[in-house]
Amino acid sequence: MSPRSSRDPDRDRRPAGSEPTGPGRQAADDGERGDPEQRDHRFLGHPLGLLTLSGLEVWERFSFLGMQAILVLFFSASQADNGLGMAPGAAASVAAGYSTLVYLLSVAGGWIADRMLGSYRSVLYGGVLIACGHYAMAVPVDAFTWTGLGLISAGTGMLKPNVAAMVGKLYRATDERRDAGFSLYYMSINVGAFFGPIVTGLLGEDIDWHWGFSAAAVGMTLGLIQYLAGRRHLAGRKESAEFALPPAAMRRAVWLIVGGVLACAALCAGLSLAGALTLPGFVDALTYAAMAAPLVYFTVIWRSPRVSAAERGRLRPFLVLWLASVAFNFVLFQSYTVLVLLTDAHVNTSVFGYHVPSSWISSALGAVSVLSAPFIAGTWQRMGPRQPHASNKLALGVLLGGLGFLVLVPAVLGKSGAGWQISLVWVVLAVLFIGVGDVLLEATGLSATSKLAPAAFSSQALALWFLSLALANGVQAQTVKFYGEISDSLYFTLNGAVAVVVALAVFAVAPWLRRTMHPVH
Repeated sequence: MSPRSSRDPDRDRRPAGSEPTGPGRQAADDGERGDPEQRDHRFLGHPLGLLTLSGLEVWERFSFLGMQAILVLFFSASQADNGLGMAPGAAASVAAGYSTLVYLLSVAGGWIADRMLGSYRSVLYGGVLIACGHYAMAVPVDAFTWTGLGLISAGTGMLKPNVAAMVGKLYRATDERRDAGFSLYYMSINVGAFFGPIVTGLLGEDIDWHWGFSAAAVGMTLGLIQYLAGRRHLAGRKESAEFALPPAAMRRAVWLIVGGVLACAALCAGLSLAGALTLPGFVDALTYAAMAAPLVYFTVIWRSPRVSAAERGRLRPFLVLWLASVAFNFVLFQSYTVLVLLTDAHVNTSVFGYHVPSSWISSALGAVSVLSAPFIAGTWQRMGPRQPHASNKLALGVLLGGLGFLVLVPAVLGKSGAGWQISLVWVVLAVLFIGVGDVLLEATGLSATSKLAPAAFSSQALALWFLSLALANGVQAQTVKFYGEISDSLYFTLNGAVAVVVALAVFAVAPWLRRTMHPVH
């Protein structure tokens, strides 16, 4: 029975957007957050809502990472091959800039969910924008390409932080299934990450790039259908935000958002027509925004009167985890740019006489994550309270990410010129390290963030976590410009070393993190 239809004598005295707690809330939310004896175990020992949210992520990642796997190749392909004819370094930089914009907009998506729409509707509307963006990119016209990327960026910004927040709402903060649940959720992400590049790579590289973009559009449409079909199993589903703005402020916010979007679009169009806005300049501006946004947003949350002293204390260890995420994702996202370009130009991809599409390297990354996630989740579940602390899990993930780049150094050492090649085994080994590290870091980081987040900023804290991905991509957008300008061995050494140093620093402060990260274990 929903809260709106129940006979709750206190309903009219509660502030707008609040919900009953205890058994009433538990009944409204299908039992996911109620008494431990009544917890939902219908999906592999987890709430059934996890299946719905995981299913959505399968198709969202299928579309997003499938498209991203061929995006850098589309940018760098010659115009004779229906590409945009960019230099490899510039193509990688623009692709990284696009990813930066996606995760920057996650802040707006988190705020809209917390203050205006609620998580459920924010995810739904975000998915619609993503689907429209992919359909736009299926049209072989440059203007539709850039329009589509803008729509996908806005939609992903609304969807990503709020899906993760909805996963967190399926569990109590002290539920030992929580980390395992996020591991299963992250495994679903990588199911889509595996199949997406395979389909889009075959269509894009062998037929036409826009056929690959069309496949991504169909995938997101299927994800929306699945989400709507399973919505009754979602915890915390309601018509409005938990901390909704008052009606007058809500109207002002709507007009400000609409006006801001139109003003930005008009400004960009005007500058572009005047020749004052170049693509490299826009990417640089995104990097600066990725640096400034986390600083501003940390300050806003820290100083908010809605945040208690205890919640404020948990933001300090969260900052350490956040910086570790930046270091890891700086390496991870180069798997979709630099590793794809390396494979395309210098890796022998012939397997039993079949030429493997270069974009399938992204699928290999998803495959490693899919295969390792159940083992990792099962290990944590079997260990129970004896499992390593979240900070050590996360640090290990960062370490593996750095080693993923360092393992390539012996293979490319001393190589120069245009005709050299290395064995595919080296790239597969790099992907193995990075893929396992990805599961360790992201599943643990999402779970920890959902527990450390102040109650009034539940979705926005997840958006803040995704700002670490924005900063990682913003920094990458600048460093990938050096790819091809310096030796490959030096490039991979410097990038991998950054992640290794950060991992060792997190291991060093682990005792302090264990003391300050309550209720995270």
